[in-house]
Amino acid sequence: MSSLLIRNLHTIVTCDDSDSVLSNTDLYCEDGVIRRLGPGLACDADRVLDGSQMVCYPGLVNTHHHLYQVFSRNLPQVQNMELFDWLTTLYEIWKGLDEEVVRLSSLSGMGELLKHGCTTCFDHHYVFPHGAGDLLGAQFAAAEELGIRMYASRGSMDLSKKDGGLPPDSVVQTVDEIMADSARLIERYHDASFGSMRCIALAPCSPFSVSGELLRQSAILARQYGVRLHTHLAETKDEERFTLEKFGMRPLAYMASLGWTGSDVWYAHGIHFNDEELRLLAETGTGVAHCPISNMKLSSGVARVSEMLRLGVKVGLAVDGSASNDGSSLMEELRVCYLLHRLTSSADAPSGYDVLKLATRGSASLLGRSDIGSLEVGKCADLFLVDRRRMELVGGLYDPKSVLATVGLRGPVDYTVVNGNLVVEQGRLSRVDEGLLSRQASQACDRYLAKQ
Repeated sequence: MSSLLIRNLHTIVTCDDSDSVLSNTDLYCEDGVIRRLGPGLACDADRVLDGSQMVCYPGLVNTHHHLYQVFSRNLPQVQNMELFDWLTTLYEIWKGLDEEVVRLSSLSGMGELLKHGCTTCFDHHYVFPHGAGDLLGAQFAAAEELGIRMYASRGSMDLSKKDGGLPPDSVVQTVDEIMADSARLIERYHDASFGSMRCIALAPCSPFSVSGELLRQSAILARQYGVRLHTHLAETKDEERFTLEKFGMRPLAYMASLGWTGSDVWYAHGIHFNDEELRLLAETGTGVAHCPISNMKLSSGVARVSEMLRLGVKVGLAVDGSASNDGSSLMEELRVCYLLHRLTSSADAPSGYDVLKLATRGSASLLGRSDIGSLEVGKCADLFLVDRRRMELVGGLYDPKSVLATVGLRGPVDYTVVNGNLVVEQGRLSRVDEGLLSRQASQACDRYLAKQ
């Protein structure tokens, strides 16, 4: 049994149903669960922190990432490309992925997430080069080493260039191969219990890199096993033209025809949905992972988040892949999201606190998790702490609920706690040697890129 007590927290932003903000409150967690909240708690713990100068928030939840892309970010040849050309160019690099690259890029990307207050990471991994090794096993091992809560996916592609898709032959598989490996990975790794540190979703890449049969079979298998479904959708006008020309349907109608709507489905991006489609998302409980920085970098457009929220569409926040973001900070995404929608929606835009809730409760809902996303007795002890005396926050804490999106937070948080364990302390990862990880990852990245 392990326990943590944070004494006399100056402020706790709970993100609970009542939008409560607590002052001068102790937080006690035991075996990864918040057991008590209140002033002057009469209890001891294995580890005690002084929270008298700290503001405490629920851990952020990232709902869409491509961790392997940490090793292909900021490449000059793709900086001014849009999605289809960008993908076609980068697939020639990504076909060289192996277990070492995936392990070290995952450690780097998830380490950055943790340092900026993110406690749960969903990763959409869909590139499986022939003979590359146990890539999801490498990701789960990296997550365990860091102490982050990991939600992985068995992504897939079965249409290569010769079939009218974008990727090279070496990274696609047959539907039968994908289904067999999907079942194997679910049986090996998926844990649906309260407080789970390991979950699996099925996540074919996109309508333009997979067949209708793969999408249909993935939906059937996911529902047989009770796991969730995820893919990219409505990201670009090119994708819209592709599905209209090939299938005679807009992207969402095409996916709906294959069983891809419902409360167990969420899409990344969702930029180019029309009014009718937004209503269908709301009616079916289908969710959207909003990736503002990636959408801006690739000139893809601006998702209609204000309308989605007004209609009751489930929306979470995400960083997307590091090669279309150049970073892995969900904290940065908060401020960019807030500012982007102020620019495009004015008074109808979500508030700073609304954006925080997208990154906590909203994101948890997309992942089907009711045990994370808010700070309440009986929920998982996933949180982060920020010292209110930081110079960059002077004058900004009159509204602690909104400050992370409006003022923003430059630099790492002070502490991150996942499952009741301190995994970031004083802005540094506590379970790994950051210097050693940086050297190993840089060397592996150099070798990987040199092969291309």
